[in-house]
Amino acid sequence: MPASQSRSRARDRNNVLNRAEFLSLNQPPKGAPEPRSSGRKAPGPSTQPPPPGEGARERRQSQQLPEEDCMQLNPSFKGIAFNSLLAIDICMSKRLGVCAGRAASWASARSMVKLIGITGHGIPWIGGTILCLVKSSTLAGQEVLMNLLLALLLDIMTVAGVQKLIKRRGPFETSPSVLDYLTMDVYAFPAGHASRAAMVSKFFLSHLVLAVPLRVLLVLWAFCVGLSRVMIGRHHITDVISGFIIGYFQFRLVELVWMSSNTCQMLISAW
Repeated sequence: MPASQSRSRARDRNNVLNRAEFLSLNQPPKGAPEPRSSGRKAPGPSTQPPPPGEGARERRQSQQLPEEDCMQLNPSFKGIAFNSLLAIDICMSKRLGVCAGRAASWASARSMVKLIGITGHGIPWIGGTILCLVKSSTLAGQEVLMNLLLALLLDIMTVAGVQKLIKRRGPFETSPSVLDYLTMDVYAFPAGHASRAAMVSKFFLSHLVLAVPLRVLLVLWAFCVGLSRVMIGRHHITDVISGFIIGYFQFRLVELVWMSSNTCQMLISAW
């Protein structure tokens, strides 16, 4: 061992690059970038190998960052389409909200438009159905009215549940009325008045014998109720369209679970 150490010291002394005037040749110039190639470096006292996990971590980050940037710069087609439709819905709803406030262009017609919306509210319909049920004396009339009452209660519970789940605000900052709080119709999606108008109109068209002008007026009434909710700024256009669709499916559900005359008489006698 002493002989090998003495030979290595003698070899270092004989190396001309270890002299003081040649030490600057062994050091890289200041500000020079490090070479990317994995060549052999001259051994020195300050050279230490990097930790084994650091190189793998840097390679993993260099592979992930471009992919994340691509995801941010190139969103999916579904996301772009959804955001575009949402922006169009908000823009069109704000343009149609001509009775949303006192300073709106159609502010003078706000009371009449609100009155049209009240015709589709749940409280008047439930109260009128119960009153007609009490006054009715025929079994067929009581059967139809009991199923209509079931459909109205189903509509209120469905709309309130979906609104609580989604909690979408309207296009304008308008506070709900007292009747809206009674039926828990405080959010925008879906439009409860629109779903109720669609369900009631479809119910009457299926179970009442009406003349053609009355059938046309019934469909126009449902459309005007939904439009009035957009004009006063309570709902978006998509809220009203969704309300129409939900109202139709509520009617189909009531048709599936239609209560017979005997069941209606049993409920009326128990009540």
